[in-house]
Amino acid sequence: MKKLFFLLAAVASVSFANAQKVSEKEVPAVVKSALHKNHPDAKDLKWEKEKGNYEAEFEVGEKDYSVLIDASGKIIETEVEIKTDALPARVKEYVSKNYAGQKIKEAAKITDANSVVTYEAEIKGKDLIFDQSGKFLKEIKD
Repeated sequence: MKKLFFLLAAVASVSFANAQKVSEKEVPAVVKSALHKNHPDAKDLKWEKEKGNYEAEFEVGEKDYSVLIDASGKIIETEVEIKTDALPARVKEYVSKNYAGQKIKEAAKITDANSVVTYEAEIKGKDLIFDQSGKFLKEIKD
């Protein structure tokens, strides 16, 4: 029982160290301004601070968004939820071949500050990242 408690505490502390929830009043005005300039319809924001950057999560219509902004107000990347059917065919082929029997739970289109598009396919405990054509780039464990 002690080992389980220790393990859970360790996992929680690592998760907490990587991203910390912050209140809107803790977010610099320049960061909030950059977000609202690019996403004026963003409401019910949830903010986190991650490695010196600010991440805003929100919903517009039926889509979930996540925007990563640095402390100076520069948008680093924007992630938009997409339907799994909207993923490139190569992504779906890769998942069915390399993760047989696993289903893509969520999908997202990520656009960075240089307009480079990547795709994310979430499967059990992992985020798989692909380039714009659907070529596998890397796996990130949740």
